[in-house]
Amino acid sequence: MTRRAAITGYPVAHSRSPLIHGYWLKRHGLDGTYERIAVEPETAKAFYRGFAGSGLIGCNVTVPHKEVAAACCDTLDDAAQAMGAANTLWLGDGGRLIGANTDGLGFLGNLDQHAPGWAGRCDTALVLGAGGAARAIVWALASRGVEKVLVANRTLSKAEDLANRFASVATAVSWDYLADILGRSDLVVNTTSLGMDGQPPLDLDLSPLPVDALVTDIVYAPLITPLLQAARDRGNPTVDGLGMLLHQAVPGFERWFGVRPEVDDALRDLILADLGVSS
Repeated sequence: MTRRAAITGYPVAHSRSPLIHGYWLKRHGLDGTYERIAVEPETAKAFYRGFAGSGLIGCNVTVPHKEVAAACCDTLDDAAQAMGAANTLWLGDGGRLIGANTDGLGFLGNLDQHAPGWAGRCDTALVLGAGGAARAIVWALASRGVEKVLVANRTLSKAEDLANRFASVATAVSWDYLADILGRSDLVVNTTSLGMDGQPPLDLDLSPLPVDALVTDIVYAPLITPLLQAARDRGNPTVDGLGMLLHQAVPGFERWFGVRPEVDDALRDLILADLGVSS
């Protein structure tokens, strides 16, 4: 019987998830489908609570439903519990809905692939932004043993709220003191939309940053954001954001279809072509 999975959220027309999972289904010759299902906000709670009757074996969840989906689950993994948000769902025994959050794993997988050994060189990380992606990345850094995570946001109260969730490792810092903070950072992560196509660039002077510090951006259109270009120009190692999108999809595919897929160059090129971005 064909196993059906989907991306759910509102809207979902822009999602590249069907391309990613479709590539893996074809590569492994599996009898499965991965579709888009638009779930309007007013129906989201009913959709996830009734998931056992949907005909799906599991789904991904995108904005704005990650928190609602988590609240509808019978069981959450540690990451989803810590973040209060789920992006990957599947059915367990007795039709119980199980939720996970793989965004942080996607972030780690991307760095592990393109900057091997990074964690052993990272005592202090600076995370720019305090939204859902930042939440996942702070969790990921803490799980990998990074001792100090500094969270900077133009609205300091949002950074404080995020840091309080992970008080054992995270501290909120003022955007006004970034020059000093950059000087003691081993890793800089932009989780804001600044630098994305159609958005202004992130206004950040990297001159205080140690030249061996790793710089990464979750934005992947353009692939090389102004932040990454500025870092490259001064000799810092960089990792672009596309790999986070690809790696976060791996655990769900393995759970639904029973095969652990590989994030390879052919998949990366497929998504870049769809984005109209050169590799």
